Amino acid sequence: MSLRAGLLNTWLRWVEKPAMARAKDPAQLRRRMEMHARLFFHAPRGTRMQWQVLEHGHNRLDALEVAPRALTSDMVVLYVHGGGFVFGSPTAYSALAGQMARRLGARVILPRYRLAPEHPFPAAFDDICTAWQSLLKSGISPDKIVIGGDSAGGALTLSLLGQLAEEDAPMPAGTFCFSPLTDVTYSGESFGKNAKAEAVLPAERAHDMCAMYLGGAEVTDPRISPLFGRFEGVPPVWITVGDTEILYDDGRRMAQVLRDDGVEVTLQVQRDLPHVWPLFHNILPEARQTLDDLVEWITQTQVLPGEN
Repeated sequence: MSLRAGLLNTWLRWVEKPAMARAKDPAQLRRRMEMHARLFFHAPRGTRMQWQVLEHGHNRLDALEVAPRALTSDMVVLYVHGGGFVFGSPTAYSALAGQMARRLGARVILPRYRLAPEHPFPAAFDDICTAWQSLLKSGISPDKIVIGGDSAGGALTLSLLGQLAEEDAPMPAGTFCFSPLTDVTYSGESFGKNAKAEAVLPAERAHDMCAMYLGGAEVTDPRISPLFGRFEGVPPVWITVGDTEILYDDGRRMAQVLRDDGVEVTLQVQRDLPHVWPLFHNILPEARQTLDDLVEWITQTQVLPGEN
C-alpha cells in the first residue's frame, strides 16, 4: 500500500466516515458528494461531456455522455454510479468516467437514475433497464457495450445482468464492478468483522439507507440483491474489492455465485484500500493501476473480435 493510500485512509476514517454516519438527510450526503467531486476528482484535459436523453417505450431519463479527446473505439461503457441508492450523480462520477474514456478511446454513458427515498425500488432498477434498452434501440450492438458500476451501482449493474439472463435477452460484452453491494441482507461476515477497519462506510447506517430504497420490497429480490440471482449464460465479469471493506464478502461471494453458474470471473482483492478507490485516481497510484487493469481486461478479453 502506498503512503498516499495510508494517509487517505486515515482522513477518510477520521473525517468522512463519521460525517456520513451523522448525516440524517440524503440531501446532506448529496451536497457533500458533489462538493468533494469538484474539489478532488478531475477528468483528463480535453474530455468532452454532453447530456443526452435515453428512452425506451414511455420511459426516459437523462444521461451524461463522457468522451475522450481522441475517440478511437466504437465500444460504449454504460456506467452506473454508486451512492447507497440515495446519493451520487453522473456529474460526481464524470471524472472517473473521463479516465476510463481516455484509456479506452471510447464513450462512457452515465444514466441519471432516480434516487431514494423520493423514488424507492424499483425506480432505479427500471431506469437502468431503460438505459440498456435505449442503447440497443440506438443501434449499438450489445457486444459493443460493457456495463459497470460501483457500490450500489454495482448492485444495479449485476441485477440488470441477472435480469437479462432470466429473459434470455441480448448480453453485453462484459460486466465490471468496483466494491459492489450485492447482498442487502448484509449477511456477509465482513460486514461486522470489518466495521472498524472500513475507511468509508459506517456499517451502522447501512440498514437505514437500505430502508429508504426498499419501499417494502423483499431484500432477497435479485433485482435488489444480485447475490440471490441466477446468471447462467452471462458473459465474463470483473470485480475488485478491498479486504478491509464491509462489502468484502459481497464481492467475494458474488464471484463464487457467478462461478457456480458457469461464468468466467476475474476477482481482484486489494489490501486495505478504501471503498471504490478508483474514484481517487487523481491521488492514488493504486486507483490508476486498477483502472489500467480494468481497461486491459476490457480490451483484451471482452471486445476483441472472436473473444466472446
